[in-house]
Amino acid sequence: MYIERVPNRRSPPAVLLRESFREGGRVRKRTLANLSHLPDTTIEQLRRALRGESLVAMDDAFAIVRARPHGHVAAVLGTLRKLGLERLLASRRSPERDRAVALIVARVLAPDSKLATARALASESATSTLGEMLGLETVEADDLYAALDWLEARQAKIETALAKRHLHDGTLVLYDVSSSYFEGRCCPLARIGHSRDGKQGSLQIVFGLLCNADGCPVAVEVYAGNTGDPTTLKDQSTRCATASGSPA
Repeated sequence: MYIERVPNRRSPPAVLLRESFREGGRVRKRTLANLSHLPDTTIEQLRRALRGESLVAMDDAFAIVRARPHGHVAAVLGTLRKLGLERLLASRRSPERDRAVALIVARVLAPDSKLATARALASESATSTLGEMLGLETVEADDLYAALDWLEARQAKIETALAKRHLHDGTLVLYDVSSSYFEGRCCPLARIGHSRDGKQGSLQIVFGLLCNADGCPVAVEVYAGNTGDPTTLKDQSTRCATASGSPA
C-alpha cells in the first residue's frame, strides 16, 4: 500500500490510499480510500508508517526512571487488611504499626534479615512498592528491631484478641514445639537442651506455636533452650484459656 497525490485540475490534488497488484502479467493499482479530507500531518504520519518508519523516537519520548514490582505487595497487604490484622496490632496507625505490618508482609514475600528488609523498604534501594505503600521510604534496621520490641509489649493483648476470635468453648487446638540452635553467646534464653535439628552441644531456644483447628496461629512463646515440652504446653494452655474465657 502507498499514498499517491493525483492532480485535480484547478482543485487541490486528491490524496489516495492505493495498492499495487498483478493481473495477467501486468502491474495494476486500485484505490482503497480517499484521504483528501485528512490533515497533512496525519497523511504524512500514515505515509511514514506504510514505509515502515518509526513514528516515535522511543529513546527520546520515554525515560524509565524506575520500575518496582507491586502486584504481590498489593495482594498480601490487601489480604492482611481484609483480615483486620492492622487493627489487631493497634487501633490507630503509627510508625511502629506500619513497621510491624511491613515486617509481616516482607516475611511472606521475601524472608530476609532485618538489615536486608530495611534496605528493601528504603526508597533509594527499594525492591518493591511496600515501603511506599506504608510510608516507610526512610527506614533503618534499628527501626525494625524497635518494632519487634513494640510488638512484644503488645503480645498479650494481640493474643487475647486472636483467642477471642478463633477459640471457643470445646474447640480443638493444635500445638507444636520446636527449637532453634544459636552460634552466638548473647541470647539470654540460650541453653543446652534436647536438639531437634541435630546440633548436639549447641545453645538453643525452644518455642511453641498454638493454632486453632484450621491452622490459624493464635499464640506463640519462646522459652529457654532446656525447657521441657510439658512445661510449654501447660503454659500455653493456661494463657489461651484465660484469653478465650474457656477452662484449661
